[in-house]
Amino acid sequence: MILIGLTGGIGSGKSTVSGLLAEYGAVIIDADAITRELQAPGAPLLVTLADRFGDSIVDSSGALDRAALAAIAFSDPEALKDLNKIVHPAVAAEMDRRMNEVRNTDKVVVLDIPLLAENPRKGLCGVVVVDVPVEIAVERLVQLRGMPKSDAQARIAKQASRDDRLKIADQVIDNSGDLDSLKQQVKTVWEWAKQLPPATDDAGERANKD
Repeated sequence: MILIGLTGGIGSGKSTVSGLLAEYGAVIIDADAITRELQAPGAPLLVTLADRFGDSIVDSSGALDRAALAAIAFSDPEALKDLNKIVHPAVAAEMDRRMNEVRNTDKVVVLDIPLLAENPRKGLCGVVVVDVPVEIAVERLVQLRGMPKSDAQARIAKQASRDDRLKIADQVIDNSGDLDSLKQQVKTVWEWAKQLPPATDDAGERANKD
């Protein structure tokens, strides 16, 4: 397999890029999507979260109230640390399982990881960063997700800086323009990815395991 790391800050449009790569045939292993699956109603991970953060994070239907959890975690550094300790190992294990299913193929596999700069992976064939100015990310979060501006700014501040992400990039996709521009850049990245040498046997493992 050819293993690509895809990352970008909240509001960057990384999910759109991921979807476009999937249209070309990439196998997408999406950390956010896996997190949602593991936090489904009745899932062991959700029970653990409720034990730590209280029943207020679970709504009347038994589903995770993400806004309630975010309000707790992003206002308290210790709470955020605990959240990461609970969620990250479970998500990483499921990502590893899915990656191992396609390890011995010739597919382009994309690890879609928002916090790749903070939690690096070994032996990636390349890293693609979806980049936008902070002010554009904030505007998108406010307009498209209905997030209060202060909340959007706080979420962005908790992630790696724009400069830190760009330092790990082999390819940068500038998503501050229109969709046509984005599609052209994704096409270029896809052609680049297909020419990369295959990943090593330990590729994709977490560099700093919990």
